Amino acid sequence: MHPDSGYDGSAVDGRAYLDVVGLAHRAPGPFDTLIAAWSAYGLGLFALLMLAAWWRARRAGHPRVVMALAVPPITLLAFGVDDLLKLAVREDRPCRTLGVATLEACPAPGDWSFPSNHAALAAAAACALLLVSRRLGAVALVAAALMAASRVWVGVHYPHDVLAGCLVGALVALAVGSAVRRRQNALAGRLASGPLRPLLTAA
Repeated sequence: MHPDSGYDGSAVDGRAYLDVVGLAHRAPGPFDTLIAAWSAYGLGLFALLMLAAWWRARRAGHPRVVMALAVPPITLLAFGVDDLLKLAVREDRPCRTLGVATLEACPAPGDWSFPSNHAALAAAAACALLLVSRRLGAVALVAAALMAASRVWVGVHYPHDVLAGCLVGALVALAVGSAVRRRQNALAGRLASGPLRPLLTAA
């Protein structure tokens, strides 16, 4: 077996993937351009939402801001878990297995498909943000769903890839976020006496 060949996931929902890619080819050009741009750069919105959550949390006191500061590392942890699963499963990209033209260039062999990193990052950020602010978390959840859908639309993931990515991101964020939330008072006390103290309270 070639070292860059992996698992063929088309038997799971390859037909649904082809249906979505077919819709993308029939959609108006400006719509596809918008979706492709969101797929490529939309994760930046989650960074802005994290910044907004921290900015608002500073006015609510130390315990709340601890949870806001935990959102970025929680999101990165979810990415790490998702990437380890990618290396374990080694599923080939659908655009490579099925040989279809896609809106986004098909990733190189060895850039595995399952689970979706984009979906995991978006879902983790959204679920962690929910623990800080319901309003910002709700916005992030909608954005995460759109991110997951866009990855199938541009042709780089099967539907089951993005669903699994969302599940991984959500589970990691809720598990770690809940643990942080239970100890946020103690963590706030430690941070208040350290170099990160300026991040805890509004000037």
